[in-house]
Amino acid sequence: MIRYAKPRAVDEALQLLAEDRWRILAGGTDFYPALAGRPIRQNVLDINGLDALRGITETPDHFVVGARTTWTDVLQHKLPAAFDALKQAAREVGSVQIQNAGTVAGNLCNASPAADGVPALLVLDAEVELRSLEGARHLPLAMFILGNRRTALRPGELMTAIHIPKRSASGTSSFSKLGARRYLVISIAMAAARVETGVDGRLTDVAIAVGACSPVAHRLIGLEQALVGRLPSPSLFREIEPDHFSALAPIDDVRGSAEYRQAAAWEIVSRALAAATGEERRDAA
Repeated sequence: MIRYAKPRAVDEALQLLAEDRWRILAGGTDFYPALAGRPIRQNVLDINGLDALRGITETPDHFVVGARTTWTDVLQHKLPAAFDALKQAAREVGSVQIQNAGTVAGNLCNASPAADGVPALLVLDAEVELRSLEGARHLPLAMFILGNRRTALRPGELMTAIHIPKRSASGTSSFSKLGARRYLVISIAMAAARVETGVDGRLTDVAIAVGACSPVAHRLIGLEQALVGRLPSPSLFREIEPDHFSALAPIDDVRGSAEYRQAAAWEIVSRALAAATGEERRDAA
């Protein structure tokens, strides 16, 4: 018999997860379309009664995004400029109705290669908090998403929060997305960039991530290292070498060819960097 449960406390949810296998229901923006009109054949654990898991809070060392926090919550919460890429990504997650219901944690657990929130969280060095009756563990986001629709979530575990270290929540950031149209579209390619500069204007810290061009989004570590110590300029970002994108593994599909995605990744990384450093505005002037 198919079971449905809507616990009111996290401990109650963890107890249920320890007893049986469940499909987690939060915003439902991926859950219901995936059914495609078919009947539900899995136990459903509805976590919408877990009020403790919604909202953004701060500790001395981290910003903590609760698992039930929606994209609209992210947009409405006052956050440092390093979160601008995440807020820009939030505006790209479907329609306003989807943003009102869809959750940040759901976007991660769905593990789509085209999940808009992932690159922006990668450049913030985000970690996920996974809880079970055995306790809590923390994983870097890069180690949580293993592939297309695959995560490191173990039986009996529930993602309860995303932690962003305050040491990584500094500087400025930007998000760039390419789709077949301007709104309500799945990404062909997307990128997020976060930068910090010193008193002399040179880049002291750079974080860049590309999504929709591999089974999982990737940080471009080599490019990050190559840019540190340089003065940001549109010409600098146009000098990015193709080798810096060698970690990507784009595919051919109905939205674009692998070759097109590879070229698009170069372009949107350049755009994200220019916007994050303010060079986009200077170039336009």
